[in-house]
Amino acid sequence: MTDMPDLDALLAVAHRLADAARPETLRHFRATGLAVEDKGGTGDRPGFDPVTEADRAAERAIRDLLAELRPHDAILGEEYGESPGTSGITWILDPIDGTRGYMSGTPTWGTLIAASRDGRPILGLVDQPFIGERFTGGGGQARYDGPHGTGPLRTAAPRELSRATLFTTFPEIGTEADRAAFARVSGAARLTRYGMDCYAYALVAAGQADLVIEAGLAPYDIAAPLALVEAAGGIVTDWSGGDAAGGGRVIAAANAQVHAAALALLRG
Repeated sequence: MTDMPDLDALLAVAHRLADAARPETLRHFRATGLAVEDKGGTGDRPGFDPVTEADRAAERAIRDLLAELRPHDAILGEEYGESPGTSGITWILDPIDGTRGYMSGTPTWGTLIAASRDGRPILGLVDQPFIGERFTGGGGQARYDGPHGTGPLRTAAPRELSRATLFTTFPEIGTEADRAAFARVSGAARLTRYGMDCYAYALVAAGQADLVIEAGLAPYDIAAPLALVEAAGGIVTDWSGGDAAGGGRVIAAANAQVHAAALALLRG
């Protein structure tokens, strides 16, 4: 891997990008007559896949600012795809992670912004504009900024899986085999909660939950949460224990103990 870039400088840019996206998402949130299109699911992401003008406007705002602040960086965004760069840094963007929640009026959606180097996220930001909470992580440091104060984030201490809280977005997770694997973990955990989208990863980083298990993720779904959870002391892998940066089937855990216990059940 090449030399690590200035994370403080990248974090400052990430904050400005999130600030630019906030008014675009809030302008349309809970608005009467919000137009929703179905992009159509394919492959391991079947079914209803909504997009709104808020998704597109927020990504345009981020891209416009990146063109001003970091013109030589590459971009991978959910709505407008890939733009090449020469700096070695790629910004990975999901302007509204949780569009289904967004269109339903729930406040658990968020804007995801990650900076990646050599194919690996090194900085992640999860922003919830309506609540006013922002979670950032990189370089082994994670932080919360919001209406209830500011301060460092740290994942929860090890405890038995029988005392763990588990999140996933969809109860119909992945394939039939994926659902059976998830059910084994859910059956062993104390509590399973659904529908949290990116906010679930923020809660793991904040020490409020132990696990997130999902399938069918794209790189822009996981890049920012991965960097955030790892910076807060957690572990994020695929279901085989390998690199999760490419998406697919992902497990995020507060610590090595609960990760190992859940992974053993996922593997059957």
